[in-house]
Amino acid sequence: MNPVTQRSDALLTPAIVVTGASSGIGREIARVAARDRMPLLLVARSHEALLDLAKQVEASGTDAGCLSLDLRASNAAGRIESALAEHGWYCDVLVLCAGIGVFGAFNEINRRGHLAVVDLNARVPTELALHFLPAMRKRRRGGLMFVGSIAAYAPGPNMAAYYASKAYLRSLSNALYAETKGSGVIVTNLSPGFVSTPFLTLSGIGATRLRKILPRMTAAEVAEAGWRGFKSRRRLIVPGLANRILIAGAKLLPTHFLIWLLRQLQRQPDHSASA
Repeated sequence: MNPVTQRSDALLTPAIVVTGASSGIGREIARVAARDRMPLLLVARSHEALLDLAKQVEASGTDAGCLSLDLRASNAAGRIESALAEHGWYCDVLVLCAGIGVFGAFNEINRRGHLAVVDLNARVPTELALHFLPAMRKRRRGGLMFVGSIAAYAPGPNMAAYYASKAYLRSLSNALYAETKGSGVIVTNLSPGFVSTPFLTLSGIGATRLRKILPRMTAAEVAEAGWRGFKSRRRLIVPGLANRILIAGAKLLPTHFLIWLLRQLQRQPDHSASA
């Protein structure tokens, strides 16, 4: 056991850890959570973006620390624990928001791209939950927020690994919700639809017909709904009525039709055609 974990919680202050805090939903969740005046440890790869956010959080009267870290590193959980201990904190709430996506036919994207999606979107949150959940259960307080997607409710032609990773998170969070029920620990899955964040451009999905016809929310709106739902101990939070209707429709449609429909809407853009 890491010597850090042997220190009495009585000597440490409960804190909120937000992964993927440098931009998008993670950044906005950190801003919303800061209102609760619990210290925040902000984790992402972009050190400059974290420093900027930490300054904003501290200006509001909440303590904040930064940890520039690639969560796919083998010692990521230990480094988060050590960073918390350096501040005199422990992980009370863990927001698992870091994630990536790649767009394109499964056989046309290099192997490394698909495996990176599975690694960051599925393995990393599993490993971090395994590391921090036991102590939460022992304290009978705290919680996990998994940031998933409405993509968890359907197969995703041209984004196969991404959709599958979100389905995995949906299943994992539901199971942990059941296991921790009555223990004092909160387990929540925040499943937004399309959100106006850099992810749309970086993943490539922003140019598809699906993105053009579906409504978009802002990261701030999603964060507000997510944090409010987490504090209400909700198992699932789907911000936006349109997104809840989409999930209901995905459950009702025959799978073969749903796959066909998504394949049409997520076709790779024809760059030779006019927009």
